[in-house]
Amino acid sequence: MHKEYSFLEIEKKWQKYWENIKLFKAGEDSNKEKYYVLEMFPYPSGKIHMGHVRNYTIGDVIARFHIMKGKNVLHPMGWDAFGLPAENAAIEHNVHPYQWTMNNIKYMKRQLKRMGFSYDWDREISTCSESYYKWNQWLFLKLYEKELVYKKKALVNWCKECQTVLANEQVKEGLCWRCGTKIKEKELSQWFFKITKYADRLLKGHDSIKNWPDKVLLMQKNWIGKSEGVNIYFRIAGIKENIIVYTTRADTIFGATYLVLAPEHHIIKKLSMGELRRKIVDDFIKKCQQNKNKNIESLEKEGMFTGCYCINPVNGEIIPIWVADYVLMEYGTGAIMAVPAHDQRDYDFAKKYSLPLRIVIQPKDEFLSLQRLKSAYEGEGYLINSMHFDDLSSEEAKKEIAIWMEGMDIGRRSVNYRLRDWLISRQRYWGTPIPIIYCDNCGVVPVPYVDLPVKLPIDKDSFKDGNYKLDCVKGFVECKCPQCKGDAKRETDTMDTFVDSSWYFVRFTSPKENKLPISPKKSNYWLPVDQYIGGIEHAILHLLYARFFTEVLYDLNLLNTKEPFSSLLTQGMVIKDGAKMSKSKGNVVDPDSILDKYGADTVRLFILFAAPPEKDLEWNSQGVEGSYRFIKRVYCLVAKYVSKIKEMELEEDLLIKNSLVSFVHETIKKVTFDINNEFHFNTAIAYIMELVNKIYQFQPKSNEDYLIIKEAIKNTLLMLAPFIPHIAEELWEQVGNKPSIFYCSWPQYREDLIVKETVLIVVQINGKVRAKLNFAASLTDEEIKENILLDSTIKAKINGKKIKSFIYVPRKLANLVVV
Repeated sequence: MHKEYSFLEIEKKWQKYWENIKLFKAGEDSNKEKYYVLEMFPYPSGKIHMGHVRNYTIGDVIARFHIMKGKNVLHPMGWDAFGLPAENAAIEHNVHPYQWTMNNIKYMKRQLKRMGFSYDWDREISTCSESYYKWNQWLFLKLYEKELVYKKKALVNWCKECQTVLANEQVKEGLCWRCGTKIKEKELSQWFFKITKYADRLLKGHDSIKNWPDKVLLMQKNWIGKSEGVNIYFRIAGIKENIIVYTTRADTIFGATYLVLAPEHHIIKKLSMGELRRKIVDDFIKKCQQNKNKNIESLEKEGMFTGCYCINPVNGEIIPIWVADYVLMEYGTGAIMAVPAHDQRDYDFAKKYSLPLRIVIQPKDEFLSLQRLKSAYEGEGYLINSMHFDDLSSEEAKKEIAIWMEGMDIGRRSVNYRLRDWLISRQRYWGTPIPIIYCDNCGVVPVPYVDLPVKLPIDKDSFKDGNYKLDCVKGFVECKCPQCKGDAKRETDTMDTFVDSSWYFVRFTSPKENKLPISPKKSNYWLPVDQYIGGIEHAILHLLYARFFTEVLYDLNLLNTKEPFSSLLTQGMVIKDGAKMSKSKGNVVDPDSILDKYGADTVRLFILFAAPPEKDLEWNSQGVEGSYRFIKRVYCLVAKYVSKIKEMELEEDLLIKNSLVSFVHETIKKVTFDINNEFHFNTAIAYIMELVNKIYQFQPKSNEDYLIIKEAIKNTLLMLAPFIPHIAEELWEQVGNKPSIFYCSWPQYREDLIVKETVLIVVQINGKVRAKLNFAASLTDEEIKENILLDSTIKAKINGKKIKSFIYVPRKLANLVVV
């Protein structure tokens, strides 16, 4: 009787062994091809969930596979430790955010180790440690020196529940991305990173990114939102002031029949209105502000006439100025020329408020008239009602009108972006202090580099009644000015935590470096990250910011790469009962309970087998049980043969040809391709399962047969090692090999040993054998018959004659009667 499969004992044994021999410790080695694999590091919320387990298991398979491929693999782990949830949890549980975070890190680290992931724990980082956030502050000061940081008063997105500002990217359909509270606007003095200066570089960088999902690249391109157009100057009637309108459709300028301002546009205050009209307009603006963050596309467009007019510079026409909720201050100039015949939003608005329309573009194959116009024609065509630009195509007219406007000094060509500068100020405690001092004599003074880090006070006694506000901590706020040595005050805003995650992947390459944020030599060895893994929800926020920081580090001569991640895999969610796992839905599966019942290898196998990485995974208890049974089946297979094959010596190349040997090499070929090229772990595992079945079916009768069994089991274990590493190590040792299995090379297949299954068809023509043809066994009978007629020998024998009949005996014989 063989020993029972004791997964807890086996998994503890091999996790301890890997840790003792430092199997996954990485270092620079110029003699090896490097491979840097990284999953997005977790926020230490308390416990890992199944989404974490899936993400990290995928990365672990990739890391272990490339170790076995002989590469120098870096696979680190750390903690995105600052942030609002820890602060809120600390208040709720009456514990300091630092203690809450450290306790969670300790617990989650234990969980990750229990999964057996191949992390180099010597490189562990936590963004709330002084040794990390010091370099956030250092980078802030470098950006400040290069005039890429500035402070200004601005209308910002304010979350009342979180009591902090949010960047535009953190507002989702008018709600806070974290707590779902409705966002309101508030004017505050805030710090910004000038990411817009890098807009073009971030766009051009997409051309060099070959292995990201198209959807992610498109989302980033749309967010950056580059467009080429013209700034047109509309003079306000009665005052010497222009309203600048940005448009990408200068070809429609002659069709502008009114002008619309965003409710926040500064020029509204300068417009001459009577007292009553001013009150009506102001009330309307207040209403717009209440609806500010709603989806304007889903709302009926509303506007208010200001009682004022402006002059269309191309034809001198006086047109009314309106304020409307469908014009955004965030894009362009916050003012649009309304061309209702050729823009659907303008059309809807004009129809609602009985404003005039003028057709200035005629499509090539249709004649538009106002009487028959049921919607705006937004396509291109040929100009009409446009003075000397009539009959030009839209594309030609865009260029010619722009040049003409510049010559008349009524417009200038311009490139515009949807992207706005990154607002990094947060009015919260648990984050990186911004290294700025305010002095009455010297003004705004950056903290000297030698005084970094500006330490976040973490003693609980500094805060009264759990009120974590830096501006209430006298010992933090009050300081001396570095320049005049007089009394001064520190900045009490902290940095957006997305700053922390925008360069952590670089810090992993030299986490102990203490003279610079990174060691250029080590970073340039490891970067870019070869494979990055995380959710598509980070397509804009984290991934765009990480690309921005990488460009900055390049400009600081700290990196020689401009792109951080060569390849990106966006894994799907783990769902249960048709919905994403969440406590509120009551459909959460606790990883610890599954590990206790089945072990880490079973959890890994199920997660990898149940769905391709990029698809959502439906949690299924029967599937977990099936994965457990398969592992036991492999365990029993080895137990069945171990006494016979353990002492047998395998030749370096077993050149015996038979069906099992052929199947082994075919499986190696398929599994290698699916892991290396497609990340189709589910099909790779399915192929290995088929191989296990084939080994069970094989009936050894001689020593040679047992050698074949040993070779098959050896290759099965090698292929299983990245997926279920603990049991693979255990069985590898049981069959007589020295650990670790990860010191062994990934198995190589031999094409000449793969016997392709074929069928032989004897082909007769008028009763005489004319050919014997081999076809793949996978072809259907109909496909075989079609291929017989396409064969050159058969075509020559028929020689254009008519086929009277075609008799086919499946998989054996074909007889053609020709006349």
